[in-house]
Amino acid sequence: MSVAVKENKKAKEQKSTDEFIKGLWKENPVFVQVLGMCPVLAVTNTSMNALAMGLATSFVLLMSNILISLLRNFIPKQVRISSYILIIATFVTVIDYVIQAISVELHKSLGAFISLIVVNCLILSRAEAFASKNTLKHSIMDALGMGVGFTFALLCLGVVREVFGSGTVFDMQILPENFQSWIIMILPAGGFFTLAFWLLFFNYLKERKAKKS
Repeated sequence: MSVAVKENKKAKEQKSTDEFIKGLWKENPVFVQVLGMCPVLAVTNTSMNALAMGLATSFVLLMSNILISLLRNFIPKQVRISSYILIIATFVTVIDYVIQAISVELHKSLGAFISLIVVNCLILSRAEAFASKNTLKHSIMDALGMGVGFTFALLCLGVVREVFGSGTVFDMQILPENFQSWIIMILPAGGFFTLAFWLLFFNYLKERKAKKS
């Protein structure tokens, strides 16, 4: 194998790795791009809800990226958005039934926000900006990175809100029984406060890193 071929192969592998990593930090859907705010604020009152919504969104993102990447040369430009929405809606229906089959209680907790994954701007933006223009391998890595980054962000909010709102994490008691719960943390206002805190924290880390470099 020639040096040029090896370098080309190494460059492709590096690009795939970069596509995955960017969703975790550099282009995190929530803390950097501020996308998908509806589920971020609405269903992160508990860690379990946050994890379930994150995994459900990641599944839809991954499967829609795969299908759109495979069909990118066959979907007419004039109907691409409606086609993307139809593909996304199909996988949302699948995950909706899966969650209902696994836990009816969890399905009720997430409520209409499962169906609203269809209009999550994160999924549609990745379909339009990336999957429709890149190969299957890179589209998969992009979806995995963005999905993990989105799930991580939801968990960051969900854990904080559940700890201070109920004294638990995944329904496991971690604070003393006499701890006075902050009821506001499990209310909508708590979502805004917690999101603001995390955005401030990550912006501080970004600025600190920029100064060092």
